[in-house]
Amino acid sequence: MTKGSRWVRWSFLGLLVPLAAGAAAWQGWAWWSWANQAVSESTAETTPQIVQIQIPPGTPGQQIGQDLEVAGLIHSATAWKLWSRWQAWRDPDGEFQAGTYALSPTDSMTTIANTIRSGQVVQTSFTIPEGWNRKQMAAYFQEAGFFSADAFLTATENIPRDRYPWLPDKIPHLEGFLFPDTYQLPAEGVTPEAVVDAMLSRFEAVALPLYQQATTDLSLLEWTTLASIVEKESAVPDERGIIAGVFTNRLKQNIPLGSDPTVEYGLGITQTKEKPLTWTQVKTPSPYNTYINPGLPPTPIASAGKASLEAALAPTNTDYLYFVARYDGTHVFSRTLAEHEAARDAIRATIDN
Repeated sequence: MTKGSRWVRWSFLGLLVPLAAGAAAWQGWAWWSWANQAVSESTAETTPQIVQIQIPPGTPGQQIGQDLEVAGLIHSATAWKLWSRWQAWRDPDGEFQAGTYALSPTDSMTTIANTIRSGQVVQTSFTIPEGWNRKQMAAYFQEAGFFSADAFLTATENIPRDRYPWLPDKIPHLEGFLFPDTYQLPAEGVTPEAVVDAMLSRFEAVALPLYQQATTDLSLLEWTTLASIVEKESAVPDERGIIAGVFTNRLKQNIPLGSDPTVEYGLGITQTKEKPLTWTQVKTPSPYNTYINPGLPPTPIASAGKASLEAALAPTNTDYLYFVARYDGTHVFSRTLAEHEAARDAIRATIDN
């Protein structure tokens, strides 16, 4: 073979090697592009399918990839494994988070992976209205399928003073300290204990600073108890401060509060327009009967909202000592017992007619 022919051969091989390498690289890139792309396309005419997948704690990344492939969310568990190794090299502290995820096959593999690495789990929402007591909350959670009413009531009887040292001493349960609000918790984390902690933390963040910044002679327990009665008695926001003022005046003068909601709480009943409290019920002995017992009941009777908590700290300055409901949400306020009885009789007469 001549020198020229050897040069031609090596020149040809020199071209062939990079071409082959380029072809392999192109095939690898094409494979990766296919593996990373969404399993299905999203269009304006179709609603993306959502697949919920649960990742238990301690699940290896390779197993997660296999589960995603079986669920039709990614093309290749092998590509998932390679991406996971590369990502672990780039970010050694990052890892896949356990939980329940709502994923779509219209998302790319890396989008799905980043969702799981960042822990964007499915959230469960629930709302506790102002004025609900523990038993109402318990019934709600059971009816919604979260957990049993008894499990919630039991959780509210365990006082977590180690985590919330501001809770009053010797309280039998957490009535009045479960702040009414809308909450979101991880779907798999909705347990009675988690719900109680979330509500106590919200009270600590929203309600407790009001008390700590106020000038009041009321203890924390007295404040929440008074606020809970104001909450149950107030249907019209404009009257909340006046109602708080009436109760404050009666407390100062050692006059029994005479609050129907406290009697209802003690008896475990709810009066209505058609079935009001009877004289026998009002005279039934109970620590919560504020017709019989002067002062505040031993615990709150419900969860007060922020407005009622504020009203209990800064009641309207008034000389009213009585009020009676009109059954439309408003009240007639009176300064003397004679005025109060006349207003009560007038309201009853309109009902009878």
